[in-house]
Amino acid sequence: MATTKLDRALVARTALDLLNETGLEGLTLRAIAQRLDVKAPALYWHFKDKQALLDEMATELMRRMSEDFLADPDPDWRVALTGSMRGLRAHLLRYRDGAKVYSGTHFTDTSYAAPMEAHLRVLTAAGFPPAAAARAWFTVYSYTIGYVIEEQATGPDPARGDDGYDLVARAARLADYPLAAAAGEEVFRDHDRGFEAGLAAVVAGIGATLGATGSG
Repeated sequence: MATTKLDRALVARTALDLLNETGLEGLTLRAIAQRLDVKAPALYWHFKDKQALLDEMATELMRRMSEDFLADPDPDWRVALTGSMRGLRAHLLRYRDGAKVYSGTHFTDTSYAAPMEAHLRVLTAAGFPPAAAARAWFTVYSYTIGYVIEEQATGPDPARGDDGYDLVARAARLADYPLAAAAGEEVFRDHDRGFEAGLAAVVAGIGATLGATGSG
């Protein structure tokens, strides 16, 4: 049996290590216990269920991101938001189903607060009222997580050995809907370019609708 002290952080780190092998659906407390060389019931001392584990995994992801996010945000709010969301996406893509693990969870500590505070300060300094700054941050943050969920769901996924969405088959199914069929190339190919185009649209929309009075 392993002699390493078992704690929440170790279990979460091990789960993240396993994620690229198993994906979220295959990630079980039993598999984590086997990797740690302990009996599965030992993990229930630390996590009452899989959701509690996912909360800790998401928090560990945030801890790993926070150093990047805590680098002084650019005083131009557009540059700051764009850069932070590029960083969020890059971190989530390091893990199979990383965005699914991260979304809809509750952080177990306040590691998210300092980077959030820093970016809200940039926004308020640019003239956003505090409520509008919060809405701006949450909007671009939600776009990024949602985009990566779809990106990871449609592939390509080297871990599964697939090349992603079969656009030829999709186009055949949608033969009576030519615009919808053609949209597949835009939606399901070149995710990097697609993310940047959508991010630019979201940031521009924030500037136009949420009330910044300064140019940043």
